[in-house]
Amino acid sequence: MERSAILDEMIEFAMEALLSGEPLRRRRVVRDLAHRWPDESAHAISFALTSATALIEDTFRDAANHDPVVPLGYRLSALISADIHAIQAMGQSPARAGDLLHFWRRADPGYLDVQ
Repeated sequence: MERSAILDEMIEFAMEALLSGEPLRRRRVVRDLAHRWPDESAHAISFALTSATALIEDTFRDAANHDPVVPLGYRLSALISADIHAIQAMGQSPARAGDLLHFWRRADPGYLDVQ
């Protein structure tokens, strides 16, 4: 599959999760992206989350001002960026989504069991 098509799928997946209205699905979106696309760049997850959140913000401007989904999307993107930085600082560069799963198993195992 073409790289841009994969990224489009990732953005769509993130948008669906963020707009689902299901708190658990929203909290698991980063982990679910990493599981579904483990061979993709870890930065693609951050980009997909940021893009999905910006699209939500632009499309549902008035509703987005009252729904915590926009700040949540940007916060998740920022947190994933910090994890990517940590992975790459340990010498795993470029970081892949699967590297995030390994990192969370070691550094933050509770994150993989988000309930």
